[in-house]
Amino acid sequence: MNDKQVVALEAASYVKNDMIVGLGTGSTANYFIEALAARQQQEKLRVATVASSNISMIKAQSVGLTVLSLSQLSQIDLYVDGADEITADNTLLKGRGYDLVMEKLLAKAARQFIVVADKSKLVSRIGENYAIPIEVIPFAWQAAKRSIEAIGGIGDLRPNAAKDGLSITSYGSLVLDMRFDAGMDGHQLNALLNNIPGVVEHGIFPHLASTVLIADQGKVDIRA
Repeated sequence: MNDKQVVALEAASYVKNDMIVGLGTGSTANYFIEALAARQQQEKLRVATVASSNISMIKAQSVGLTVLSLSQLSQIDLYVDGADEITADNTLLKGRGYDLVMEKLLAKAARQFIVVADKSKLVSRIGENYAIPIEVIPFAWQAAKRSIEAIGGIGDLRPNAAKDGLSITSYGSLVLDMRFDAGMDGHQLNALLNNIPGVVEHGIFPHLASTVLIADQGKVDIRA
């Protein structure tokens, strides 16, 4: 069993009867979905889910989980997802996939947000290993990019997987992948990006994680 499976199993143990559980997207989230489905089958656990992406929705349905729409709900009990970077104060970088808007909505709507990761995701500052994903309104992307450049951002629109066009999010937005100077921390960047017109959402998640589970060689460290 690898570290992703170990930490996913640990996260699944937090789920209780009659919970509404938000499902993340990615390899670790897939292990969580499988672990949750196994508990439902083996323990007759009563649970409903909300998916952060079409990929997770299809995965959840394929293993027999009930999937609701966020439009039916104002709050959920638990959200479990991974992160691309995690700082010492549990600020997260997410959104290297295409659904950071839904991920942030679920993180905010959840009574408890559990982050699952291995120790490779631990960083000293947000943006240390990856560019900051910034979802922008298509007709305003150039104006938004200029404003982001004015606060020190360097980058461009994200290409699609085939490299023959641009990445389009589930909600029809474009994504700018922007890097910033090492002297700017995640909280400062979060505040600046929130004030730029044309920005729909971005991948910095401050003050949202309730618990962070870090797997390392088969053991799980719990950070609250």
